[in-house]
Amino acid sequence: MAFDARVLILAAQDGRLGPLVAGLDALGWTTVTARDLTSAEAVLQDFPLDAAVVDFDSLTDDVVARLRSAAEPRSLPIMVVGAPRGSVMDAELAVTLPPHPAQAALRLEQMTRAAIAEEEFHLRRATFAARGIDLEAGGDERAPLRVLAAGVAERRFLALSNALTASGVEVVAAPTPYTAFDYLHESPFDAAVLWGAKDHAPALSIASGMKRNTRLYHIPLMLYLRDGSEIGLDELFNRGFADVATADTPEDETAERLLALAGSHRRHLTIRKALDSVRALAEMDASTGLFTPELFAAHLARVADASRARRRPLSVCVLRVKENEAVAGARQGGWLDRAMPQIGAMVSRLVRVEDTPARLAKEVFALALPATRGEAARLAAERIAAVIGCTAFDAGPDRSPFVAEFDVGAAEMQPNESAATLLERASADLFDKTR
Repeated sequence: MAFDARVLILAAQDGRLGPLVAGLDALGWTTVTARDLTSAEAVLQDFPLDAAVVDFDSLTDDVVARLRSAAEPRSLPIMVVGAPRGSVMDAELAVTLPPHPAQAALRLEQMTRAAIAEEEFHLRRATFAARGIDLEAGGDERAPLRVLAAGVAERRFLALSNALTASGVEVVAAPTPYTAFDYLHESPFDAAVLWGAKDHAPALSIASGMKRNTRLYHIPLMLYLRDGSEIGLDELFNRGFADVATADTPEDETAERLLALAGSHRRHLTIRKALDSVRALAEMDASTGLFTPELFAAHLARVADASRARRRPLSVCVLRVKENEAVAGARQGGWLDRAMPQIGAMVSRLVRVEDTPARLAKEVFALALPATRGEAARLAAERIAAVIGCTAFDAGPDRSPFVAEFDVGAAEMQPNESAATLLERASADLFDKTR
């Protein structure tokens, strides 16, 4: 049994899920298969798996609850394959036919990150509750979901729109890419479904434009293919589509899948809004709105304890402004201090919702990245440093703008390591010249 397995497969036979399992393994989502529920529970207790895929033929009334209980305290997103519509109420996703491996991998990644973000939200609430602050997520979540339906009003597309409306969704129809972008820029949407005409050009144009726009980038996109459409699914997922409904997918199932995407996106935004709401509090760093060293230390200890209990990795990165002539000049004139609020805002916006950014010292930042290995954390910190390094900051009258570059250190938590030691190792890595 592989120790690097990420997905549990519960299936008495390989008939329905065999090709999907092979495809997931090829994409790096290493799987481990259990033939019955008792074996699946044992696997979840022995290995820290990210998600589960269940063959509908192996589904019983208590499967979802028992799998989640076996995985506790780790959250376990579940996908059920082969499920007739309306037969599975508790799984995050239920589909009638096995999805394309790239599609399944993308949805599993989305569900896993959503579960980790939810875990972090509860940890963050506990950290602030210890300081008498109630961090609550609500408000916008109670409003009806809004979905943009872009494309020609053909019969199946209208049927999908009607199914969404019947579920309480506010559907906004856009017959052309021009009207679609008008609506997207005018008001927020939780998801968008694009009708795949025979040449797919309008849908691909909208998807491409949204992925080039930082405000629209994260809106989940579904492509609804029409009869006779021919296009490679791998290409579609590489273009940023979160889901693709083929021509033989019933409209009601397509609506349910789109609702799952929209609901997850709404929850993600709600959590980020709640976490961002603390930036102006006295407990945060006054200049940047990031965690102070004391608050970060307290929260990192809580995250470390939770990571050990859930058997998830945890990494910490440290970014320090790199010394150069331009930075030295900006520091002397106080211009580096003036740039810090903008740098802090960029750091907070460039991390995932589940990551915790802090300002450890005047020119030093730290990131806590749950469920992240060390090398992946280093790459994330280097990308953040590269984005900030592309920004020119004011250096005063008659002086050229300066650029803030960063030294980066990273460390992954080791068994029985304290949060303080983890942070010390990440800081020490700033000075490691052997890399």
